[in-house]
Amino acid sequence: MRLTCPHCGDRDRREFYYGGVALTRPEPDSGAEAWDDFVHLRDNPAGRTVDLWMHEAGCGAWLRVERDTRTHEIFSVTEVATCD
Repeated sequence: MRLTCPHCGDRDRREFYYGGVALTRPEPDSGAEAWDDFVHLRDNPAGRTVDLWMHEAGCGAWLRVERDTRTHEIFSVTEVATCD
């Protein structure tokens, strides 16, 4: 699998660190059950996913990667905004 870093270009997957599925954080007052689900429950989908990857052996940017886990097709790669 190859990912295209917005800064470094087309690279092999081995240059990147997989950060997990891109999740939507619950609102602070969502309650214990919503937070428990957010922290502990994960799907293992076969098909299209949105993940976070870090270009560890390159520029260090965090990337949002939309891909298919069955075919390894990459649909989009965008940089994630970070706090300074």
